[in-house]
Amino acid sequence: MENTKYQKAKVRVEEIKAFYGKVASAVVTIILVAALNYYLNEWEYAWFLWVVFGLSISLFFKANKIFNLNPFMNRDWEERKLQEFLQQEENKQRWN
Repeated sequence: MENTKYQKAKVRVEEIKAFYGKVASAVVTIILVAALNYYLNEWEYAWFLWVVFGLSISLFFKANKIFNLNPFMNRDWEERKLQEFLQQEENKQRWN
């Protein structure tokens, strides 16, 4: 039992570590693209903001998945629903 908890914790730490790596990569990418944008047209048209927008959306969904930021359908909600359905099935079988 302790071994499975340790394995789950280890997997979770690896996911968080990978996420922070993606954040660092996104920051470096944004800096490079912004520098290229400035070099090519000196902020006349800030097209690098489209890259920022795309990376932000991607990071938002990854963070939502890793850190369970959805308050309505998180793991607790799933567990409650499973228990509710199991209870309903048990009640049906009792009355048959």
